[in-house]
This record gives sequence, C-alpha cells and structure tokens, in this order.
Amino acid sequence: MAISVEATAAKTGLPATLPEVTDPQKIAPKDARAISKLFFDQLQVLEEGTAEYQYVRNTLIEMNLSLVQFAANRYRNRGSGQMEDIVQVGTIGLIKAIDRFELTREVEFTTFAIPYIVGEIKRFFRDTTWSVHVPRRLQELRVTLAKAKEEFATTLGRDATIAELAAYLEISEEDVTEGLIASNGYTAGSIDLPIEGGSDAGPSTAGRTYADITGSCDPGMELVENLHALAPLMETLDERERAIVQMRFGQEMTQSEIGASLGVSQMQVSRILSRIITRLRDGLLTQD
Repeated sequence: MAISVEATAAKTGLPATLPEVTDPQKIAPKDARAISKLFFDQLQVLEEGTAEYQYVRNTLIEMNLSLVQFAANRYRNRGSGQMEDIVQVGTIGLIKAIDRFELTREVEFTTFAIPYIVGEIKRFFRDTTWSVHVPRRLQELRVTLAKAKEEFATTLGRDATIAELAAYLEISEEDVTEGLIASNGYTAGSIDLPIEGGSDAGPSTAGRTYADITGSCDPGMELVENLHALAPLMETLDERERAIVQMRFGQEMTQSEIGASLGVSQMQVSRILSRIITRLRDGLLTQD
C-alpha cells in the first residue's frame, strides 16, 4: 500500500518547528520514533480532512511502515505469495493505530501499534484459511481434487465418481474419500443459514435456520450438577452454619433478618457467610 507524500511542511503551511520529510520510508526507525512524536502532537490540533492533516497523517504512515514489515516477517514462512497481502492488511492495522493513538497515553507508539498490526494479520488468516486444522497433505489434495472434478464436469457434463477420481489421479479411493471429507473443513457454514429442502424436509422447516433446530445445553443441568457437588460439602458445616445458609439462600432473608433471628449482629452474619462461602468454594475447586 503505497502512499505518496510529496508535500512539504512549507507547502502545506505547517509550523516551521515541524521537520520537513521528503522521503519518510528512508528514515531510520530510531529517528522515526522521535519525529513521530512531533507529528502526532501536530495531528491533535489539525482539522481532519484538511491538506495539512492528510500530509501529517500520511507521513506518519510511511515513517512507520517498518513496523508492518517487522510484524509481517513473523509470517514469512507462509509463502512469498501471501506476503503482499499480509503487508497490506498489516498497514490497515498501522493506520488504525495512528488514528487512535494519543500522546497522553504515555506509551511508545511502537508498543501501541504492534498489537493493532498483528491483530489485523491474524484476522486475515482467520478469515481466509481453514476453519479447522487439516494436515498439509490433505490441504494440497483438496486443490488437486477440485481441479480434477472441474475437468470431469467440463468433459463429461457430470460429477466424477470416487473411483473415477482415484483412477485419474492414480491414488486410492480411500485417499479420495479422505480428501473430500477434509474439504469440508475449508469453510464453516453459518448456523443462521436456512435449512435446505430435501426428501426428509417437511413443511415445518420452511423459513427455519439450523440455529432453530440446534440443541443447546440446558442451564438447569449445571445447577443440578452444582447442587449434587455441594451436598457432601454442606454436611461438613455445623448446625448453625447450615441454618444460616438455608435462611440466606433458601428463604432469601437479609443478613439483618438472619442476625435478628439468631441473636447476633449483622456484621457477625456477614463474616460467617463469607467464611462458609469460601470453604464451599474451596471444596468445589478441590473436587474439580
């Protein structure tokens, strides 16, 4: 993503105290950090959309492109073909960092920007790569199978069978089947998609999505499990402690009401409850 910065401080009417930068990308990283502070300071007072604002913002972007290269180098083993895309999305992260950075944060811009840059790169891989982990052998086989299926469809006007694909590619039918199954991991379907019609689909599925028929955990099950785990722990409490738990959580009495019932202060009830809850929580964690 190349951004032309041909204007100079003199031409844009910026203060003379702001350094003139004619080739931002050739500035050493150490110098860029120092100069960037001056430009960020000026960016805070300029009106967005003006030529002066654009000059300062674009100069900041170009001066700090080395941060994008630094972050992108972590992913150079992904292949040279993707490096250009990685740098582009990383630059988007840099721009977001510049637009959101404030000198009052009292943090170096490099420290602030790197998470934005890396975040955009990781989002790029998340959105463009496999939904689940699949061995590289099967990833490559998916591409080979896709090409073979397209050739069969063009030549025969129909989908190729597994046996035909195996013979054409000179691999076993088991490998073809494994490759076809692995292809399902390339993209993930949304549960908000409408249910497709079919021989088993009745009128009741009309207008419904997979989310409508997808089961979910019953919240009551977790409550049952928790109560079952608490039962033996409750037996370790003395009679007064169990009574306090029953009044507080069973009858939903306030601490003041419990204190009046037992003839103790509200503060004493609070301390006892805190001690009980801590003991029960520790007991549950020990069970896990």
